[in-house]
Amino acid sequence: MFHLFERWYKRKFSDPDSAMLLIMLLVSSLLLLVWGGILMPAIVAAVIAYLLDWPVTKLGYIGLSRGLATVLVLAAFVSLCILTFIGVVPVVTQQSINLIKEMPQIWAGTQQWLLHLPEEYPELVQLTHIQNMLDGVNDKVVAFGEKLLTASFSSLADIGAILIYLILVPLMVFFMLKDKAELVQNVTGLLPTERRLIKQVGSEMNSQIANYIRGKVIEIIIVGTASTITFALMDLRYSLLLGVLVGFSVLIPYIGAAVVTIPVAIVALFQWGLSPDFWYLMVAYGIIQALDGNVLVPVLFSEAVSLHPIYIIIAVLFFGGMWGFWGVFFAIPLATLVKAVVNAWSGPKPIEIIEPV
Repeated sequence: MFHLFERWYKRKFSDPDSAMLLIMLLVSSLLLLVWGGILMPAIVAAVIAYLLDWPVTKLGYIGLSRGLATVLVLAAFVSLCILTFIGVVPVVTQQSINLIKEMPQIWAGTQQWLLHLPEEYPELVQLTHIQNMLDGVNDKVVAFGEKLLTASFSSLADIGAILIYLILVPLMVFFMLKDKAELVQNVTGLLPTERRLIKQVGSEMNSQIANYIRGKVIEIIIVGTASTITFALMDLRYSLLLGVLVGFSVLIPYIGAAVVTIPVAIVALFQWGLSPDFWYLMVAYGIIQALDGNVLVPVLFSEAVSLHPIYIIIAVLFFGGMWGFWGVFFAIPLATLVKAVVNAWSGPKPIEIIEPV
């Protein structure tokens, strides 16, 4: 067994470039695991800088200096964030509060419907089973409410962290965009000389991550806006809140769409019951999800490396469990990174040309 492992190691890592790539991956993973929380503002700033680098570069093509283009793009981005916070966040917050207030009524109606099932289907459902299930769910709801209340009080201590984000992140984004060439040169100088595979993987992932971030933001805006307008036209309650949830659900491939369907269906069922309006809404919601998966995603991510759905789901579960929201957000780029690394290690080694003495 040890002999087989030794042969595999020599075959894969006898090349210094392969060994350096492995060391870089181990060091980077260790830094994220140990100091990921401390470095999170810098990571968030890097994500925003990736998002804004495209318009800054385009403005540079028409003759603007890098500094002026950075100021204009960053000012537009901050203004958009402020307008969104002023116009959308208060409405979403109020609708969330109203929905939480109505949850006891929704749950009471659900319990009444479940308790009537034994009368309609006595051969399939027994009353004792329904009561035992409801008792267990009620206990879970109470426990969840206690955790939510505790979390709301503990989150007050995070106000300082929010202020740090509001001050440091825009400042870091500005310098990352303005001095991009200098920063890239400094990072390149820290890399070892045996970096053929590091450069290969880095150049591949640079375009992948940039395209993914831009495409994902555009997808969130389009899907969230289309869902909000559809829900509002059909007079569904909490249309903006549910539209925002549907928009952000695209961050989690496959799983997000399935999970966000539950609150949409519950609100519609509580508002209309099993009426034609309910089915019209679910059909419209299904059309939005189908257009997103079959039209919007192929157009926005046409340059992305294709991954099997099972690999994407595993990546979401694995990286989301490690790094929470940002692990879920970068699940596909990270899975692509793993694929690029495997391809780099499995690819043919360059032929060494020996010059005659």
